[in-house]
Amino acid sequence: MNLSSESRRALSRQYKESVRPAGVFVVRNTVSGRVYVAGSLDVEGAMNRARFELGLGSHRCKPLGQDWAAQGAAHFSFEVMDRVKEREDDPAFDRKAELEKLLALWQEELQCFGEKGYNKP
Repeated sequence: MNLSSESRRALSRQYKESVRPAGVFVVRNTVSGRVYVAGSLDVEGAMNRARFELGLGSHRCKPLGQDWAAQGAAHFSFEVMDRVKEREDDPAFDRKAELEKLLALWQEELQCFGEKGYNKP
């Protein structure tokens, strides 16, 4: 499929202007059951970044990175747990505040702190 440079620029601009789904994801150690819970205004991008950082050995959560290095990528799963429900008709809607509430809910639900998780309180 050959697109003109103008068409490519238009598609690129449209993609950059689009709103990415915000949400919460979990990285699960399938051997120990420990979980790392995180949220982002671009949940898919954040999940890809986490996978990439773990592969490079540069993830910000050192215990998760150590387990990844010791056990291998095959023993970890990535899953989007929830997405922020957009409300375009509400001018007071705050995506970031909604994401923070959703993240706190899932962190409590999955008990990602202490022995069961990798997150720090």
